[in-house]
Amino acid sequence: MLEALDAAAIRRWSDTVLGSLRAHQAEIDALNVFPVPDSDTGTNLVLTFQAADAAVRARSHEKQAGEALRVMAEAAVLGARGNSGVIVSQLLRGFAVAADGCVEVDSAVLGRGLLLGSQQAHDAVAEPVEGTILSVCRAAAEAAAADVADGGADDLATLLGTIVDAAQDALARTPHQLPVLAEAGVVDAGARGYVLILDALERVVTGNRSRLADVAPPASIDRPLAAMARETGSSEFGYEVQYLLDVDSGVDAAAGVRSIDVLRAELAALGDSVVVVGTGTGTWNVHVHVNDIGAAVEAGLRAGRPHQITVTRFSEEPTRSGPRVAIIAVAPGDGVAHLFEGEGVQVLDSPAPSVAEVLTALRDARADVVLLPNGAEVTGVAEQAARTARGEGRRVVVVPTRSPVQGLAAVAVHDPTRALDDDVVAMAEAAAATRVVEIAVASEEALTSVGICRPGDVLGLIDGEVVGIGHSVLSVLLGMIDRVLGVGAELLTVLVGAEAPVGVGALVTQHVRARSPLTEVAVYTGGQPNLPVIIGVE
Repeated sequence: MLEALDAAAIRRWSDTVLGSLRAHQAEIDALNVFPVPDSDTGTNLVLTFQAADAAVRARSHEKQAGEALRVMAEAAVLGARGNSGVIVSQLLRGFAVAADGCVEVDSAVLGRGLLLGSQQAHDAVAEPVEGTILSVCRAAAEAAAADVADGGADDLATLLGTIVDAAQDALARTPHQLPVLAEAGVVDAGARGYVLILDALERVVTGNRSRLADVAPPASIDRPLAAMARETGSSEFGYEVQYLLDVDSGVDAAAGVRSIDVLRAELAALGDSVVVVGTGTGTWNVHVHVNDIGAAVEAGLRAGRPHQITVTRFSEEPTRSGPRVAIIAVAPGDGVAHLFEGEGVQVLDSPAPSVAEVLTALRDARADVVLLPNGAEVTGVAEQAARTARGEGRRVVVVPTRSPVQGLAAVAVHDPTRALDDDVVAMAEAAAATRVVEIAVASEEALTSVGICRPGDVLGLIDGEVVGIGHSVLSVLLGMIDRVLGVGAELLTVLVGAEAPVGVGALVTQHVRARSPLTEVAVYTGGQPNLPVIIGVE
């Protein structure tokens, strides 16, 4: 019988949880009868804890329980899969915050950790729903708080007995709180996984066997599963989008939190099952159910830098005859247009098309469409046209490319033999991984992040932010290149604009070869107006 949890006990708990979730994986998958028959809540929980367990095992020398919990929590957030996996990662984060600096975890720390985990999980979900894992988290936390307040929990074993009993009772109530569970004759799948996690902790502390009863399998369901409600979501949305998001470490903590609040609101307007959780170190795990994959990624781009993007389609893609997918791009300049056309991409006639022009191109396409706006000012137009086309039964995905160099990076990884969902993910990741350097000439006086610019000043922008002001295109351009080479660059794609100085491409190539011989440089005549030079950095 343990009186407190040290780092070794935390590692045993992690191992016990993973073993228990693996043993019950098929059972939990079967409980999650919606949205599709091959549901994967059990699988997602296993993968989430697999990441946590691998991380804490790699730190087997760690002596502090608080540090072991921190390692587990960070790995769980980064490796969380699915809605329930993201929420469960907050259990660990709550423990980690409560145990910060603790050599051992006693009953008081455990109680605070449960409460913090429940609060963080609830706050991470845009629209919390009763009858899910959130209800069971709250019931366990409230039982722990009440027991500690009454003085009934002088030791870990007593407290954990109270917690597991409360969680079991709350799990049994989930069908009464969520009608779809009652109709299927099951308890909530994610909540069942959460109870197993608490049960594993009780077993580590007491050394006893599990006290949990088996759960009933799903009842047979006559109506189509596509018509059933999702866990914290509806059947209106066809895709699960998940990605990690790095928020600029240069931004102060309050500003970073505000950007995440804006992201949650934007995702909630696009779909449901919105869950956004952080590691506490500037990296966030983002989960949402949507129809517009591109818009979900674009929202992430406004908040930070998305990566490890995954998309799951909830129903099988219907078989189609004819071309599988058409790529349509906006191209600012004849040279850029030729580059896209050389890759088999259809280019819109106007570099600044109207909604009607984009919609006409979408209607003419005899295939699913991937739309590349290639400019922040065009993205809204593209998304509006895409929404209208989807309303007419067409399948359109907008990959949020803010520059033609991001569009070219997306096209470079396009694979027509892949499923559309997988292809869109690859294209979106390639676009998001491409930093954009732009050289512009100021048309009016303005206040920038690096000072006041005046008409005629040359501006250097990186990812849309002014980071340099000068009087010569070449001097500002070379300064921007030195910046990006300083943080590492494998490939620079240079688009020379209509107003660029003569010979600028050769000068850039020489400069890069002298400063970074291993960096590849590809120079093209883009012909774009207003921006003398655009560079994509990969």
